[in-house]
Formats: sequence, structure tokens, C-alpha cells
Amino acid sequence: MAVRNIEAFVDFKPDFDVPTVLFEEEGHAVYWLGTDNETVFRCNTYLITDGEEYILVDPGNRCFFSQVKKRVAQIIEPSKIGGLILCHQDPDVAASMVDWLEVNDCVRIYANPRINVLLPHYGVSDYDFYDIEENPEYVLPSGKLLHFVTAPFLHSPMAFATYDTGSRCLFSGDIFAAIESSWKLVVTDFDAHKENMDMFHIDYMASNVAARGFVKKLDGLSIDAILPQHGSIIPHEHVPAALDYLNDLCCGTDLLYPDLE
Repeated sequence: MAVRNIEAFVDFKPDFDVPTVLFEEEGHAVYWLGTDNETVFRCNTYLITDGEEYILVDPGNRCFFSQVKKRVAQIIEPSKIGGLILCHQDPDVAASMVDWLEVNDCVRIYANPRINVLLPHYGVSDYDFYDIEENPEYVLPSGKLLHFVTAPFLHSPMAFATYDTGSRCLFSGDIFAAIESSWKLVVTDFDAHKENMDMFHIDYMASNVAARGFVKKLDGLSIDAILPQHGSIIPHEHVPAALDYLNDLCCGTDLLYPDLE
């Protein structure tokens, strides 16, 4: 089975009891695991599988650990989860690392050093740490790459996104996130969706300089879909508009200190 086009999931209503396969080709797959919490601040958790390697992206908070684990168990034995990509240190992204380390104490944490200094506040400090700043590309068993793209001050000082060359998906963390009362798995009307993104980005993102700097780092990447941690997935047809949105974004200090531009 090969699902190449996220547009295939337009108007798709996920079954919250099972994982949703977003992409699958030649032993490389991306799953949406999500959560069924009915909130405007819905969190997305994703699973990347490549051969016998299994990595969770933004595993989430502890409240929904059992949900995520249940969905993982329908794909693999949960103890086979070998890595957690933590785009920043906030509890909605990272807190369940404690639970995953109990499932497998060899789980590797992929993060930035400035994120890593805060993670022990969750109560764990003895784990395998992969420094995404020192090693910005990770080679999967198939030879496909995870490319880590730093995104300073969007919104964490050393936040980062992850580009998967196998699926051509950009796991963007809080960047491109949205607060939605009528959530869909995939964006259908991007102009309307921008209002949902505004409710998050204007207050949480630092400045237009930070936003434009990140967009510039994406030059040359062929992005088939943007998979944020909050809100809906942005399919290929809306990726250019999403990049333009971020490039033109007025937010944070731009609004607080307009006279200092």
C-alpha cells in the first residue's frame, strides 16, 4: 500500500480507536496517532517507521499516554519504540517521555541541548540523548534521512522541525499550528484556516524575523505536507500558501513594540 498524497484524506474522519496511515511505501511509513480529546487545543502525535526503527514525533502529555500507546500497540509492540523527537520542552509535547522510558529504558531522545537541560524537570535524567544541533541529519535503516531544521524562538528559543525525506513530510511542531473548534484531519480551505493559525501564532511566535528566518531554511526542501503538533495537517496544495503566511506573519514583539521596528 502506498499513500503518497495527503489530499486523499480531505474530509476523512479518523477512527480514534485505530492509527491512521498517512504514508506507506517500501517499509517506510508515517502514522497519525492523535488524541480524541475534544478541545480547540487538540494535540497530534505521529509515528515514523522505517524497517525495524520506530520513532514517535511529539509523543504528547501524560494524560493521553494510554491512548497513544494503545494505537502504537496496533502497529508494533510498544517496547519497540526506540526514539522520541521532542521539538521543544513543553508538557503537551514532551511529558510522556517519562512513560515511554518506563516502557523501554533505551529510548533515545532527539532534541536540542537547550531543550535537554529542561527535560530532567519531568523527573528523568538518565537516557540516551541525540543532539540534533551537533548532528542535524539522522540516517534511518533504509538510508532515508530525518533532517532537523532549527527554528529559534518559534516559540521556544531552540525549537526545531523535522523533515522526513522518505515521506517528504515536515513535522513542524508548534509552527503552522492552529486552534480549531471544528477540527479536520486535513485542511481544505486554507484562507479560512489562517484565522485558526492566527489565534496561535500571533501570541506564541516571537517575531517576523524569526518566522522569515525559518522559512528561508526550508528552501530546497520538497514538502508534500506539513504536520503540526496542533490543528490540521496542511496538504501539498496549500504548502506554498502556508510558507507565505509564515513569511508575512506579524506577531509577538512586532505587535508589542511597533515603534522599535
